[in-house]
Amino acid sequence: MTLPTRAAPRLPFEVAAVCFGTSPLGSMPDTYGYEVPEAQARAAIHAMFDLRPSFVDTSRNYGMGRSEERLGAVIRERGGLPEGCVLATKLDRDWQDNRLDADRARRSVEESLQALGLDRLDILHLHDPEYCRDLDEITGPGGALDELFKMKQEGLVSAVGLAMGKLDLMTRILPDWEFDALVSHNRFTLLNREADRMFSDAHARGIAIFNAAPYAGGVLARGSANSRMITYQEASEADMAPVRAIEQVCARHDVAPGAAALQFSMRDPRVTSTICGISKPERVAQTVDWASAEIPQAAWDELMALPYSTEDPEANREYRPC
Repeated sequence: MTLPTRAAPRLPFEVAAVCFGTSPLGSMPDTYGYEVPEAQARAAIHAMFDLRPSFVDTSRNYGMGRSEERLGAVIRERGGLPEGCVLATKLDRDWQDNRLDADRARRSVEESLQALGLDRLDILHLHDPEYCRDLDEITGPGGALDELFKMKQEGLVSAVGLAMGKLDLMTRILPDWEFDALVSHNRFTLLNREADRMFSDAHARGIAIFNAAPYAGGVLARGSANSRMITYQEASEADMAPVRAIEQVCARHDVAPGAAALQFSMRDPRVTSTICGISKPERVAQTVDWASAEIPQAAWDELMALPYSTEDPEANREYRPC
């Protein structure tokens, strides 16, 4: 199984057009509604690493460290990160006090390197500043962002980015720093286009765009019959109506809704890679199949004619770390 690769002006390497997100592999039942046993997680990681090329995204705080620890166990088992694999992780706040100053940023990357069993990183994003105790600790002189770019200068990381949810804050931070990449989740899908303007602005600056959660938290992959959650929140009947409209179009054209949701992101020329969360090994092969599935133009015409939201899809979300 193979995936196409894509480049971005500020990245020093190409990346696979599909990136595998490993937050579910940290076992986060409060977010996803299910647990992922360690053996299942390791099998999924092996399946990701067996791809050429492969692109894997994690975070220091996914599953309170379990995501990186499980990745690290497989990396050690395989004798190192597989050739052709690009790995991205994130600087995260201290869970005890929500601190993300320069000292915490340095400690976060040290924890990541230890958990992963690596001595340097391909991509490192500053993560979720909207949940931190003091934005000045991040953006001010000598703050976490200064420390992030210092790590790049030191050669500890090859590329640096910003990964977060709230676009009002994200669009305030992005212009002031020379980020190589960004990660946005749930805000550019068949259901929602809140990130459209930001993607255009970032693309014009040469920033690599990693569009995460194309399935709107999973419902477009699992189906409305199997999930009542949209962007990790319980959905009402009214909320589910757009999902069912997408499913009806896909049924008429014999297209898997998951394939349409994934390719909606992949076919956008601004998107460098689409990050899909994985919870079991068979999802890796399914994702590759969906990425290359034939979708007729008539189906795209109908799908693109459907209404969509431009509001924050997580405005009422109660954020939980597990």
